[in-house]
Parts: sequence; structure tokens; C-alpha cells
Amino acid sequence: MPEPLGDISFTWPFLAAAVLGYLVGSIPFGLVLTKLAGLGDVRKIGSGNIGATNVLRTGNKFLALATLILDGGKGAAVVILGNMFLTQDYAVLAGGGAFIGHLFPLWLKFKGGKGVATFIGVMLAISWPAGIAVALTWLLVALVFRMSSLSALVAAALSPLYIYGLMHYPFEDVYFGDLQRIELAAFMAVLIFIRHHENIARLVKGTEPRIGKK
Repeated sequence: MPEPLGDISFTWPFLAAAVLGYLVGSIPFGLVLTKLAGLGDVRKIGSGNIGATNVLRTGNKFLALATLILDGGKGAAVVILGNMFLTQDYAVLAGGGAFIGHLFPLWLKFKGGKGVATFIGVMLAISWPAGIAVALTWLLVALVFRMSSLSALVAAALSPLYIYGLMHYPFEDVYFGDLQRIELAAFMAVLIFIRHHENIARLVKGTEPRIGKK
């Protein structure tokens, strides 16, 4: 069993967890599914994104749902496997690797999606109560405002608070493992905001497209 990252900085399990997580996260399910369905390259429509929201713009709701599940599943899977075969330290690293892989996939010359589904999958695996809270937040904002980007930004911003708030009473100490999960949520949230910079500009201007718009 590998030692925790708090004791040593670099070991082969650490590198293996990060790299394997990245490679799994790099699988572009949205692009693969739309090509297999004969819908062409999803990067050439809508926002050019490979995620579920842009797949929905093809008009195929089933493929959009499949993309959402698979993109979320790859993030959750590497975290679960990391916890099963290594420790939570490495599971967190694998989850972070999968998230980065979706944003900057090796197979697509590092031009990937915005990571929302993978982010939710990772959140569900590292802390299921916080993950459910994130998913419900996304859904609620989406139902009210009909904007996927706004839903993602609000859910991402609240994710570190959800992990802390659902696992600790006020002023209770945060343990090392919990701190790792909070840091991962904050890290993913920052990258989601960076990847959504164009959406943020459109939200400010009031020109952001609604969910389901082709």
C-alpha cells in the first residue's frame, strides 16, 4: 500500500494515478458518439464544445444524455478505482487528472470540453453528499434560467463549500483527507471559470444561448 502524499511527494503510484486519470479523462465521448451516429464532427456546430450541452444542439437528446453519463462516469470511475486499489490521496489525484484530461485531451491536440459533467462525476465520487448538492444546484439554476453555463458556474463556485458544510459542523477541524477534497473542488471550480470565460462575457452582455437552442 503506498504511503500518503503527506509523507512523500513522488512515487510511481502517484504518477500512475495522475497519468491514468488523465488518459481516461481524455476520451472524447461526445465526439465519438456523434461521429458513430453519423452526425459529423460536433466541434463544427454550436459552441464547438465536445460536451453534452453542445451534443444536444445536434437535436439528438439520447446522445446528449449518453455523453453526459459517460463524461461524468469517467471522472467517477477513476476516483472509485483509486480508492479501491490505492488510497484517497491517489484517488483525488486521479480525479483531478481525469478532469484535466477532459479539458485538455491528448487525442484532440489538447482542445477539449469545459469539464462540467466530469466535474460532477468526480464530485459524486469524492463526496457523494456534496456531489448530489452540486448536481441539484446545476439542475435548479438550469430550470430557472435555462442556461447551462450559468448553472455550471454557480454549482462549481459552491462545490468547496458543499464539501465542508456537509461534512463538518461549524468550527470543527478539517482533516487532511477532507482538505484534499476541498482543494480539488476549488481547483476544478477555478478551471471551470477559466474555461467559461467566453460564456461569462456573453452572460454579462445578455447574449448567452439557452439550453436546447440549436
